[in-house]
Amino acid sequence: MSMFLGIDAAASGLTAERLRMDVISNNIANANTTRTQAGGAYHRRYVIFQPRETEAGTFEDFLQKSVHKLDAGAGVRAVGIGTNNEQGPMVYDPNHPDANADGYVERPNVNIVSEMVDMITAQRAYEANTTTISAAKSMVTKALDIGR
Repeated sequence: MSMFLGIDAAASGLTAERLRMDVISNNIANANTTRTQAGGAYHRRYVIFQPRETEAGTFEDFLQKSVHKLDAGAGVRAVGIGTNNEQGPMVYDPNHPDANADGYVERPNVNIVSEMVDMITAQRAYEANTTTISAAKSMVTKALDIGR
C-alpha cells in the first residue's frame, strides 16, 4: 500500500472543493441577475461529486485487497455542474425592463443565506483536506527520520 494514497485522496478533495467554492461564488455574484444570455433569470448552479475509482493495478494488488478487505477511499471528483431550474420568486415591478405583461419580474432562485452556509461547508472541507495532507507529510517525515 502506497503511503501517498491519503495525500492523493485529499488532493482530489481540494480540487473538488475549490470548484464548489467557485460555483457558489458565481451564484452569489448573480443573486440579482434577472436577464442572462440564455434568457430569463439566473438559476442556481451546484457541483455534482462522485467517488473516484481506484486504479486497477496488478492482479496481486487485487488479491491483496480482496484478502484483507482494504477499501481505502480513492478520493472524489467533480463530474458536472447542475442547474436548479425551479422558478425564482416573482416580484411586482412594472417599471423593470424584464417585467412581463402583468408587471412581474422573475428573480433568481439563489438564497444568499444557504449559499453562505454552503460556502462555509466547502471552506471547512477544504481545511480538513489540507490538514490531512499536513498529517500525511508529517508521517512520511517521521518515517524517514526512523531510517536514519
